[in-house]
Amino acid sequence: MNKPLRAVPLSGLIDLHTHTNESDGTLSPEALVKLAVRERLNALAITDHDTFAGYEKASIPAREAGLDLVRGIELNTRLEVAGSRVRYAHVLGYFPGGDPTEAFQAWLADQQADRRDRNRRLSLALAAKGIHVSLAEVEARGRSLTGRPHFARVLVEKGYAKDADDAFRRYIGENAPTFVERQSMTSEEVIRIILDGGGVPAMAHPVRLFLPRGEVERKVLMRLKESGLLGLEVYHSEQPAALQSYYMQLARELDLLPVGGSDFHGTVKPDISLGSGRDGNVRVPVEFLQRLRASDNGFGPARM
Repeated sequence: MNKPLRAVPLSGLIDLHTHTNESDGTLSPEALVKLAVRERLNALAITDHDTFAGYEKASIPAREAGLDLVRGIELNTRLEVAGSRVRYAHVLGYFPGGDPTEAFQAWLADQQADRRDRNRRLSLALAAKGIHVSLAEVEARGRSLTGRPHFARVLVEKGYAKDADDAFRRYIGENAPTFVERQSMTSEEVIRIILDGGGVPAMAHPVRLFLPRGEVERKVLMRLKESGLLGLEVYHSEQPAALQSYYMQLARELDLLPVGGSDFHGTVKPDISLGSGRDGNVRVPVEFLQRLRASDNGFGPARM
């Protein structure tokens, strides 16, 4: 009998931001676990958009491989900043100490229904411009959850766009003429829902908030902390070393837990590697997970 693969704890590194093909990644949960073992990661968090299906399918393979698997999720929110246009922020929810509450699971089902309604409206908006992408075509590629990246794949396959970036720019991105907005809740509301559900909320890839460095960004994050935000994604593939240092200092000053990950999606983002990000710019220490597990949401006090 073949012995199960086991993670070799040589690097002391982890990845707290990854996606499977249960949302908008390309690797199956089982394949993602195998890759994490090959990369010698000590721990892996699966943070699919709006679904735990990837985590649940990976749990047994991870246990057999000796890989520390963390339940996570990534949720879209509406971030309101005075004097600026509506912008969107992703909030990561981690559940390192147990399963989310039944109330959280019910709320998540409602979010999935809202996403499907947005997809239906997006398909109609495209059709009104002569771009024929049916909901069935997109959902065939989305498995447990269908989003705009799946629309992009179909748009490319049908010749409406040359690549995914082109599809977002011309049809489905926030500045595109056929963009359809989801009825996202505010960041504060989602942070509170994660907390009430037994999770640890952290702001994902703050570089994508496009906030001015300094006092404006600090005030926004402080406001979110007052609503219950516990963490900040310090390491991310789109955040170079200088920004990582800046966000680490900001996390210390605001007493937020540092988290980080590659935001690995597989072949749809071929320049991003599991565990190491873009050109090796992501190296998340295992201590981040230890601090996450010792956080304020029912697992003891959090300290930097």
